[in-house]
Amino acid sequence: MEEPRTAAATDAVAAVDAAAAVSLPEATGAVQATGAVQAVGPGKAVGGRRSLGPVALVVAGGLSVQFGAAIAVLLMPRTGALGIVSLRLALAAIVLLAVCRPALRGHSRADWGTVIAFGAAMAAMNCLFYQAADRIPLGAAVTLEVIGPLALSVIVSRRLVNLLWAGLALGGVLLLSGGGFDRLDPLGAAFALGAGAMWATYIVFSARTGRRFPQADGLALAMAVGALLALPLGIVESGSKLLVPSTLGLALAVALMSSVLPYTLELLALRRLPAPTFAVLMSLEPAIAATAGFLVLHQALSATDALAIALVIVASMGAVRTQIGRGNPKPAPKPTGKSARGEVR
Repeated sequence: MEEPRTAAATDAVAAVDAAAAVSLPEATGAVQATGAVQAVGPGKAVGGRRSLGPVALVVAGGLSVQFGAAIAVLLMPRTGALGIVSLRLALAAIVLLAVCRPALRGHSRADWGTVIAFGAAMAAMNCLFYQAADRIPLGAAVTLEVIGPLALSVIVSRRLVNLLWAGLALGGVLLLSGGGFDRLDPLGAAFALGAGAMWATYIVFSARTGRRFPQADGLALAMAVGALLALPLGIVESGSKLLVPSTLGLALAVALMSSVLPYTLELLALRRLPAPTFAVLMSLEPAIAATAGFLVLHQALSATDALAIALVIVASMGAVRTQIGRGNPKPAPKPTGKSARGEVR
């Protein structure tokens, strides 16, 4: 058992690696994920057509997440934002617990504290995000949300060049807000920024959970914690509406598209795809979200909105590339087979 660093130093390194992935909510465990990729080796994962397969899997995972979110927005008139969150987390938890069958015994108090914090961050992130998506276009919500992981990446890297990426992202946010968020709905924008803060928290605790639990056991347990925290809110908001068969069916589709399917696709991709490529691809999610919003919800973007989203995407990619080139690579952790997204949206 390797323990060369203090716990605080290890957590800081984990946060850097996780932030570099800039993967959405329903994203992370990035230390194990990037380690699994590095263990495979870039030479085996890259090179012409061989890299197209895993890239397609990551893109498919992003499409699944964001189109699942668009379906969730369509469900909101039936269930409310908190209702769809509670159903999504509960159904995803049932599926993951059935598949992973995590052991409940043999864990320390610190282990349970970590997984509870992870689950609480997951529930808060999703509740805030869906409140935002209920008020502002999906592309704008995801763009504002990604500021959280991007800020975490800038803070932990302590490199001046990342101030450039932070400034670029800030410019995108200001363009998106039209100077004051009045055009977007101030409350919706605040919810999206809050979801981004919870996403950054989610990344940190996802990395810690991944070190304490084997495979995806910690993710399954955290999902159950998140469902238990969100379910009372959904019941208060929607009550018996949550039990309508058609609503349950659509909510199951959201849970599968936003959690189970992307988790599986990314797990397969990360076995053959270099971590840098994966991180850059994940930075494209605001654009995917905008596309899903346009096709499913008929949320058209202005030229200014498109430019704002592009600025944030470029800032995310720049931050990722800066993190990757920040110094000598560390030895890869032992692969656990866990997805870099972990849960997410």
